[in-house]
Amino acid sequence: MSTTTAHNDLPLHTHKRSRRTTANRVFAVVHLCAILALLYRHALSLLHSTSLTSFLITLTFLISDSILAFMYSTAQSSRMTPIYRKEFPENLKRVVKESDFPALDVFICTADPFKEPPMNVVNTALSVMAYDYPTDKVSVYVSDDGGSALTLFAFMKAAKFASHWLPFCRENNIVERCPEAYFETDCSRLLEADKIKIMYQGMKVMVNNVIERGKVGDEYKTGEREKLAFRKWTDGFTRQDHPTIIQVLLDNSKDRDIVDNSMPNLIYVSREKSRTSHHNFKAGALNALLRVSAAMTNAPIVLTLDCDMFSNDPQTPHRALCYFLDPKIQSELGYVQFPQRFRGIDKSDMYASENRHLFEINPQGMDGVLGPNYVGTGCFFSRRVFFGGPSKFLPPENPQLGPNNVVDKPIQSPEVLELAHHVAACNYEKNSNWGSKIGVRYGSLVEDYFTGYRLQCEGWKAIFCNPDKPAFYGDSPVNLIDILNQTKRWAIGLLEVAFSKYSPITFGIKSIGPLMSLAYCQYAFWAIWSIPITAYTFLPQLSLLNGLTIFPKVSEPWFLLYVFVFIGAYGEDLLDFYSTGVTFQKWWSDQRMWLIRGLSSFMFGSIEFFFKSFGIATLGFNVTSKVLDEDQSKRYEQGSMEFGVPSPLFVPLTTAAIVNLAAFAWGPVEVFRGSNGLEGLLMQMFISGFGIANCIPIYEGIIRSDKGKIPTKITLVSTFIAFALYAAAYVTLRN
Repeated sequence: MSTTTAHNDLPLHTHKRSRRTTANRVFAVVHLCAILALLYRHALSLLHSTSLTSFLITLTFLISDSILAFMYSTAQSSRMTPIYRKEFPENLKRVVKESDFPALDVFICTADPFKEPPMNVVNTALSVMAYDYPTDKVSVYVSDDGGSALTLFAFMKAAKFASHWLPFCRENNIVERCPEAYFETDCSRLLEADKIKIMYQGMKVMVNNVIERGKVGDEYKTGEREKLAFRKWTDGFTRQDHPTIIQVLLDNSKDRDIVDNSMPNLIYVSREKSRTSHHNFKAGALNALLRVSAAMTNAPIVLTLDCDMFSNDPQTPHRALCYFLDPKIQSELGYVQFPQRFRGIDKSDMYASENRHLFEINPQGMDGVLGPNYVGTGCFFSRRVFFGGPSKFLPPENPQLGPNNVVDKPIQSPEVLELAHHVAACNYEKNSNWGSKIGVRYGSLVEDYFTGYRLQCEGWKAIFCNPDKPAFYGDSPVNLIDILNQTKRWAIGLLEVAFSKYSPITFGIKSIGPLMSLAYCQYAFWAIWSIPITAYTFLPQLSLLNGLTIFPKVSEPWFLLYVFVFIGAYGEDLLDFYSTGVTFQKWWSDQRMWLIRGLSSFMFGSIEFFFKSFGIATLGFNVTSKVLDEDQSKRYEQGSMEFGVPSPLFVPLTTAAIVNLAAFAWGPVEVFRGSNGLEGLLMQMFISGFGIANCIPIYEGIIRSDKGKIPTKITLVSTFIAFALYAAAYVTLRN
């Protein structure tokens, strides 16, 4: 175990290696040798093919298993040096005076008030405004990329509510500082809680009424300040074309709460948009916030949050400071990443929303090398990290935006506001290094992955902070189509990095070494999982339907090799999940969703990426909906997958379900015919049965009668495709 201490021998943090490290390394070598032996068998079979059919089948499996071998090797990178960290925030104030804590700028991004309800965003902001942190050092910036008056209205009301909520939390030592989460618990033990709850519910009803109406009525514009703010929404104002709007809702130099304590800064920002300028989605919004905040407060620490990812622990900034204030690692530490956690997930996590590999298992492994990847939310940055590597500072075009500049004017002074508006202009980044060498990086739909990767390539290190009490909680989609669309967007963005000049397999290996390069390859090449998944979903089954044996017999040694590779891969994955305290049921949901994503999101993401590469128009960026439909929520609680919409993403899933069921049902017929026998067809029948086990939610979706069922037209199209595949296989395999 390694311990980092400050003066007085008080530890700020410790870390220890995983006890499984040696076993992981030994097993990785053995398992990889088995996979290579399997590839050797495919190569031999390819050389001795006696027909075009056997040649094509063997070639397909050689390609598929080669991809599996590559992806397996990338997964091993996070199993080589996993570490577990522990922080001691209780020691922080004994080491550093609270008055010497660095200032904190919090960035919260939202884009659509109808898909991302403003009350969710408000709850996120209130939860961080109530941190156990000096209020004069906290500034919360809300980026509204939709330029919605509805969102501004919600935050105007939130600013007033905050003057009651913040002192209530601190005086009563409330841990749940997200109002919605707190009032869902039993808060009756505090007399004052009822009064606060009534205020909160009143604000919520008012905001939701405005959202439902779609505009802020004159009856809600009670003060001259509010009337003046909403005048900026003119008839020509649209979400794609509008001027910069910066509204200081709370100013800690002026505004006080009900017990006369200063309030944190709360600033609403909607950067200028123009139809003639590319705005670079969330990455562009974050860079606009970096510049606006530099002009107004320029805190040395920056926290980025998704709009629905509220704080679950008021001590979280102290945990981050346990690393940022450590002089031994301070000079090279770029960011501290906390894992994403989600509330309201059903006991089986049917959509694998927890994404344990992405948010916990892999980051722990990467933490033993250079640190985890940035996952877009719950991350504390050193502002310096956005301006070149640790040993090579890249100054911005305006020295006032540099990380070391001290803002010595009030945030509402004309000079500060003028600069803030100027740097939020849509054309400000032209002919500058923003998005290429400084700030959040452009070039991929997954700006978080790409930015974290580029920062580590520049020499920065990161820390994975995973406390027992989750630092943040968020909401996850409760229907399959939102999950698949989100994953498809990720797949496209990751392929954009994989096939760019910054590809981890070329640029990465030179910059961050082979182990970290492989770790980033695991994400970058996510989408190619679709190739082996599709091959093993259809080829063995179609061969079985035609009575063709394509795998070794049970009595052959090669059969045992297949068994070892399969059990080894799944067993290793199960152990990884168990190490994070996850149940078998959740692990099963995760591997099932991986197969579902492979047949839908990864497949369609790959197709869309290559269309874009050849200049063929595709669908643009879509915000994942955070709105919960009551009927959908009820079906989710009952454990029923939500299909509901006639999406092309469901076609390969339903086709796979039909083909696997038909193959498994036909298998015994082929066995009784005696042409190949159970010994020759057992592996194909097992794969078909395994496919059926993973397709159970799809079968339920076909036969259900509620609104969440698979649409009939999808079932009919999939049935037709299944018959077409059988017919094509019959013609090919019988000749």
